Amino acid sequence: MWKAYYTPVSLEEVLSLLAEYGHRARIIAGGTDLLLELERGQRPGVEILIDITRIPNLDAITIGPDGRLHLGPLVTHNQVVASLLCRERAFPLARACWEVGSPQIRNRGTVAGNLITASPANDTIVPLWAMDATVTLQSARGRRTLSFEEFYQGVRRTAMAPDEMLVDIALEPLKPNERGTFLKLGLRRFQAISVVSVAAVVALEGDRVARARIALGAVAPTIVRAREAEAFLQGQRLTEDVIERAGELAQAAARPIDDIRGPAWYRAEMVRVLTMRALRQLREGTERMGFPERPVLLWRRPDGQPRPWLSIPPELITWNGRVRHLAEGPEPIVTTVNGRRYVVHGASDKTLLRMLREDLRLVGTKEGCAEGECGACTVILDGMAVMSCLVPAPRAHGAEIVTVEGVAAGESLHPLQAAFIRQGAVQCGYCTPGFIMSGVVLLDEVPQPTPEEIRQAFAGNLCRCTGYYSIIRAVEEAAGGRGSTFRKEPETR
Repeated sequence: MWKAYYTPVSLEEVLSLLAEYGHRARIIAGGTDLLLELERGQRPGVEILIDITRIPNLDAITIGPDGRLHLGPLVTHNQVVASLLCRERAFPLARACWEVGSPQIRNRGTVAGNLITASPANDTIVPLWAMDATVTLQSARGRRTLSFEEFYQGVRRTAMAPDEMLVDIALEPLKPNERGTFLKLGLRRFQAISVVSVAAVVALEGDRVARARIALGAVAPTIVRAREAEAFLQGQRLTEDVIERAGELAQAAARPIDDIRGPAWYRAEMVRVLTMRALRQLREGTERMGFPERPVLLWRRPDGQPRPWLSIPPELITWNGRVRHLAEGPEPIVTTVNGRRYVVHGASDKTLLRMLREDLRLVGTKEGCAEGECGACTVILDGMAVMSCLVPAPRAHGAEIVTVEGVAAGESLHPLQAAFIRQGAVQCGYCTPGFIMSGVVLLDEVPQPTPEEIRQAFAGNLCRCTGYYSIIRAVEEAAGGRGSTFRKEPETR
C-alpha cells in the first residue's frame, strides 16, 4: 500500500520529510482513516508514510499562557476522555470523543487526524467549532494559525499544504458561568457515523443567556454555526418558547443532503430536535448525565494513566538517525510478540494483522472486516487494545504486542478463557479471540467491572451468534477471585 515508511524521532525530521516528498507523503498517527483510504485507493499518489508516534511530548493536554486549552497532535480520543482537564473545561469535546468508534479505535485515533480528515460527519470537529478552536500548522517555511472557518474549505478539503503538519489545536475552555454539551444521532449505539450532531455552549448571567454557540455536524459540506439561533438566544431566558424558536433557527441553518444514512428532511428535523434537547440539558444542568464517571479505555494500566508513546531503542534505528522501512527493502521489523522477539522481513507494506497471520503464523487473530468494524483482530499494542487491521506493520518495530496466543499461562487457560467455556460464550468462535483480548484488558483496568462497563469494553466487538449475554456472564465470572493478568508472580515456597 506504500513504498516507504519513516519513523522520525523529532519534529524537525518530520518537516524535512514533508518538504522532500510533498504530495507523495502523508503523516500517520492513529491511521484509523488513512489506512482505509489507502486500501480503497482514495489517496492516489501517496507512497510515503511518516509515523509521528515515537516523537515525545506531542500528546500533551495543557492550559497555555494564553488561557486556551491546547491539544498536541498525538492526543487520542481516549486521552481526551481520560483527561480530567478536558472533562471539566471542555466537556463537549470529551463527550464527542467518547462517541467516536470503539475503545480500540479511540486508543489509536487522534483528534488531529479527525480534524484533518475533514468529513462533516466527524464528531470532534463539531464541539471544537463551537468552542472557537484554532489549528496551528507548521512546515519548514514557518508556522501559521487558522480559525476553523479558514481551515475548512469543503467536504474533506482543508487549507493545509502538502508540506505542513498540524502541530497544535487550541480552544476556549469553559468558563465558570458556561455549560456545554454534544449530542449525536447515529444508526446504532456504538461504531456509528453521525446522521446529525449538535454541540452547544451557553454562558449564563443569572438566568439569561449572555452568549451562545451552536455548531451542527453532518448537515452541510462543512460543520456550520447556527448564527441566527446564537444571536436570538442572547439575553433570553431558556424558556420552552425560546428553546423551540432556537431549534427552528438552527434547523434553518442546516443544508442537509439525502444519503444512505438518512434523507435531508429527516436530518433537518433532527437538527431542531437535538438543538432543543441540548438547550434543555444546559438549562437544567443535566448535560453530563449518561457520561461515565469511570470510562472504560481498554488500557492495561490500572492507575488510569495512559502508557507514554514508546521510543524506539537506538539499536533499532536503521537509517540516517531515523527508522526507514521500504516495501522491498532490507530493513526488518524487529518486534516482541507474546514475550518472544521476532525479526520480520518483507512485511513493511502490510498491516499488523496481516504480518501476525502471514509472517508470524499467529492465526488466532482473525480478519473479519479489515475496516475496524468488528473487533475480531483486537490485539494489545504497547499496553492498549487496538484493531490490528488499522495498524501499519512497521509500527510494531520496537513495540510489545500480545495476541490471543499469549494470554494463557503455559497449559493453564486465562480465567476469562475458562469462563468462556463454562458459560457457553463460544459458538462459531470466529469473534472469540477479539472478545478475549478486549475482556482481558478490561479486567486489568477494572478488576470488578459492572455490566455497563463490560458493554463499554465490548463496544467494538461484534458477535453474530451468542447474543452477548453469555459473553457478559463469562466476564462477570472471571472477575471473581481472578489473579494477575499477563504477569506471572514469582513462586514462593
